[in-house]
Amino acid sequence: MRTRNLALLALLTLAAGLGAWRYLGPVGPRDPAPAAVAPEPPPSASPPAVGVRVARVAKERIDDEITAVGTLAANESVVIRPELAARIEAIRFIEGAKVRAGDELFVLNADEIRATLAQTEAQQLLDRQNFERVKEMRRKNLTSVQQYDEVLAKLKVSDASVERERVRLAKMVIRAPFDGIVGLRAVSIGDYVSVGQDLVNLEAVDPVKLDFKVPEKFAGAIVNGLTVTATVEAYPGRTFSGKIYAIDPRLDEATRTVRIRARLANDRLLLRPGMFTRIRLGLTGTREALFVPEQAIVQKSSSAYVFRVAADKAAMVEVTTGRHRQGNVEITSGLTAGDRIVTDGQTKLRDGAAVTVLEPRT
Repeated sequence: MRTRNLALLALLTLAAGLGAWRYLGPVGPRDPAPAAVAPEPPPSASPPAVGVRVARVAKERIDDEITAVGTLAANESVVIRPELAARIEAIRFIEGAKVRAGDELFVLNADEIRATLAQTEAQQLLDRQNFERVKEMRRKNLTSVQQYDEVLAKLKVSDASVERERVRLAKMVIRAPFDGIVGLRAVSIGDYVSVGQDLVNLEAVDPVKLDFKVPEKFAGAIVNGLTVTATVEAYPGRTFSGKIYAIDPRLDEATRTVRIRARLANDRLLLRPGMFTRIRLGLTGTREALFVPEQAIVQKSSSAYVFRVAADKAAMVEVTTGRHRQGNVEITSGLTAGDRIVTDGQTKLRDGAAVTVLEPRT
């Protein structure tokens, strides 16, 4: 019985040893199964080329001129205002009519001033008579120098008082300071007007002034006497000519422009202050210029750009623009004649993008 138990124990021990050997191997634990290796992703595909339509930069010979916009102004302009407060007695003009320098426009009530003037004139007469008596007495050495000086000073005060009232009386008739056309009055007969109150405007409109600005780059070409041709929307197809007579010496730092002023003849009174004008300034000679379609220009902030196409790539190029005409815009820097530029499809582009040139639309 004991021998059987020992034999059974030996068999169990041997079985346990074989199991451990099969698990651990001869020198250590068996390596785990290798993990699966993920396949490398395929290289990313390039963005598809953007379909665009293009045009070539054209070179043209053009008249050397500058275009601008401006505003008409009266040659002389004033708002008539009273210098003294009073009631309006009469209005001597018709609204919108021509008047001459010195014509009466308004008559103000001057009863109080006339009464004061009569009083000062009476005092002046009395003081003058007194002065003449003292003067004669002084000639005979019958009075002192002090008394003579006193009556002389009093006479001068009376003279000044009379002159003051006469000036005040003259101001009660308000006259036109220059030839012109009166506007629409803001008062009526019987109104009591205060000092400085607006009564009516007066405009001298033959000739008229034309105010406009040109970019800094043209400043050297602008001189007094240069001919200006203007058009206004009120008279389509009609032009009005004049000449530059004043150039502002100061440059506008914000807009980099120079303010110019010209005069235009207006003998038929067709032009009115405040009208918007389109202006052409003819310079001497002709020159070559580069033009691209207006739709090729991309505006960003205060700069202009185009997309230039070369080797199926679009490059964003900053350009400087000049005049506009017939759907095209002048390029003064940034491009050369013959360059291909994008005219349709810019919104989908970025600098360096691949492009495919499409056929023009028919």
